[in-house]
Amino acid sequence: MKLSIIIPAYNEERTIYALLDKVLAAPLPAHIQKEIIVIDDCSIDQTGLLVQTFKDEHPDFCLQYVRHATNQGKGAALQTGIRLATGNWLIIQDADLEYDPNEYGLLLQPLLDGKADVVFGTRFVGNQPHRVLYFWHSVGNKILTLLSNVFTDLNLTDMESCYKVFKTNLIQGINLQEKRFGFEPEVTAKLARIPAIRIYEVGISYYGRTYAEGKKIGWRDGFRAIYAILKYNLFRSDRPAVNIQKHSNELSVY
Repeated sequence: MKLSIIIPAYNEERTIYALLDKVLAAPLPAHIQKEIIVIDDCSIDQTGLLVQTFKDEHPDFCLQYVRHATNQGKGAALQTGIRLATGNWLIIQDADLEYDPNEYGLLLQPLLDGKADVVFGTRFVGNQPHRVLYFWHSVGNKILTLLSNVFTDLNLTDMESCYKVFKTNLIQGINLQEKRFGFEPEVTAKLARIPAIRIYEVGISYYGRTYAEGKKIGWRDGFRAIYAILKYNLFRSDRPAVNIQKHSNELSVY
């Protein structure tokens, strides 16, 4: 059994090596292996070099490094990683240190128990550590989650959370289009339309970073998220669309 860990990265030289260390050390049940896929979205710093260094220092670690030839956005990086995944399950892991890989087992448990098809991590439920940061960011997250829930008829508490775990064949069967931070509302809208899908939430910790520490999401992404919520819920095609694209010539795979 295998867990695919998809890590989109853009100019994350300050955190990527430490993050990979944490992913390597993250505990999983003995019968589950890790497959790590780092998608470098054309970083202009030392992100790629550090990933390659880590790979060279851990030759037995199943790590694939992919570099986009042009910067395309987080959503595009995730689409690349999803296409390449071969695990039974797939989790999204940001390249910063805001989310804790030690919680993989916690997120996987509803899937291993046969109760869930998708698990969302939530920063707003439970008693896990949560760094106190921007008030208006938390308000924005809650408004976006509420708006998404209105259209999907789900009762999520944290639609914008990075940590989402999927059955791999499920997420690979969704035709994803958003190139930037619209991925979260898009995938949520499309998951909600799958008949009899079982979605769970699990409380997670959150070690948020400031803009000075490298945070990238901004107010423009919030407006794009609203657009994505409306687009993929109101102006939708219910025709099944499976994203079976061949790897782009703009990828270098190592």
